[in-house]
Amino acid sequence: MKALHIITGLGVGGAEQQLRLLLRHLPVRCDVVTLTNPGAVAEGMRADGVRVRDLGMRSNRDLGAVPRLARLIRRGSYDLVHTHLYRACVYGRIAARLAGATVVATEHSLGHAEIEGRPLTRGTRELYLRTERLGAATVAVSDTVAGRLRDWGVPAARIHTVPNGIDAAAFRFDSAQRRFTRSLLGLPDAAYVVGGVGRLVPGKRFDLLIGAVAALPGAWLVLAGDGPEAVPLRALAARLGVAGRVRFLGECGTAGAAPTIPAVLSAVDIFVSASREESFGLAVVEALAAGLPVVHAACPAIEDLPAGRVPGTTRIGSSSGTTGPEEELTAALRHHVESGTRRLPPPPVVDAYDIRSSSRRLLDVYAQAVATAPLPPTERVHP
Repeated sequence: MKALHIITGLGVGGAEQQLRLLLRHLPVRCDVVTLTNPGAVAEGMRADGVRVRDLGMRSNRDLGAVPRLARLIRRGSYDLVHTHLYRACVYGRIAARLAGATVVATEHSLGHAEIEGRPLTRGTRELYLRTERLGAATVAVSDTVAGRLRDWGVPAARIHTVPNGIDAAAFRFDSAQRRFTRSLLGLPDAAYVVGGVGRLVPGKRFDLLIGAVAALPGAWLVLAGDGPEAVPLRALAARLGVAGRVRFLGECGTAGAAPTIPAVLSAVDIFVSASREESFGLAVVEALAAGLPVVHAACPAIEDLPAGRVPGTTRIGSSSGTTGPEEELTAALRHHVESGTRRLPPPPVVDAYDIRSSSRRLLDVYAQAVATAPLPPTERVHP
């Protein structure tokens, strides 16, 4: 089988990194097209031996992208097209239909009120649903997302849940890496360090982490990620008088001067995900693989499981009350600091989210989509 993956962009992000990891484990010949922004993840894919092309899409309304994509699909003689992220799903489904190709889409980022961090509008939903019908299947990265798709009106028979996956061994705690990374970042050996990972955007609510650390004099904070909120968050840390206890690392890849994400997770003592909405919660699963206690708000990777399946996790914001989110987070962190919570063995759920299992499940979706796709007009058998 030969597949073409179409994605909106290839800067550092959860969906982008997930695609790169998936390609390492899919026993399928795969090429990748990015509509725009061939960033650090594109470079990593090329280093892995994947062919990556930049379509050079100029704006959200660059309708010329559709025929360009369709020509590329025809010339590549792909058995299947797989689209990722909203814009790529809309344009890629139309192009694949024009090219006579079977198309599968993965929904990485659908929230209750947002998609890819943008507010959901009636027009956004309508365009999504109209183009969704052009595909053979839609993959949800969690049961939560599958439920949202059904609520939107996507037929249940077209939805397949394939959870995001990780390579757990890559995140295993390393004491030598912990010492080295703490020294590199100027973190005191005895300091209690809070960790956060993700795009610096409003929905991730990293401002809550900075406020909580400001209320805990003995705590430090390491934030791995970049984005439009980088400058405001630095200003907030300075305004609260904790700039000296907060480390902004920017984008952390798999190589280079900045520590890798596994190194960061070895260096910190607790992980926090305060996101208002998540479609899965990949960073939380990575933190659990590193043996970290976790405080989280929205995280379908945990919430979709039976209660009590993931020890060492604390959920905030799950009940109504007079306490605000920052106060609730501060209280949770204070409890961990005062009780001296230590690193834990990775819970069994980490194995359930193994990337190899995810790749096998996705292959089943591919096989079903190709087997049930209608024949192109030139290949239909007439009576």
